[in-house]
Amino acid sequence: MQTKSLVATVLSLTLSLSALSSMAATPVKLLGDPASATAGERTITITPDTRYVNVEGGQTVNFDVGGKTFTWTFDGPIESFDLNRVAPPGLLDHMVKAYVSPNPLYSD
Repeated sequence: MQTKSLVATVLSLTLSLSALSSMAATPVKLLGDPASATAGERTITITPDTRYVNVEGGQTVNFDVGGKTFTWTFDGPIESFDLNRVAPPGLLDHMVKAYVSPNPLYSD
């Protein structure tokens, strides 16, 4: 009886660890790359009310947050992520989700 219980426990722990590893944070490199402000194709102003931004894959965007800016190129394979992960530390005081539509250069 104890053997069945031990096997069930080990199996449960294995499945739990597998689920946790699949939820591990995506490396920042897969979200895109920082860029210089002169490379920006457009500027998006983020206000305290901004909850999300829509961008296009391959696009380089300047983000203006209260007069401070950062620039990001969305060249990664991820379709959405928290912009806070790539913004300079302390720049965003609330969560802002970036939704990345497919790059039209690679669409059918």
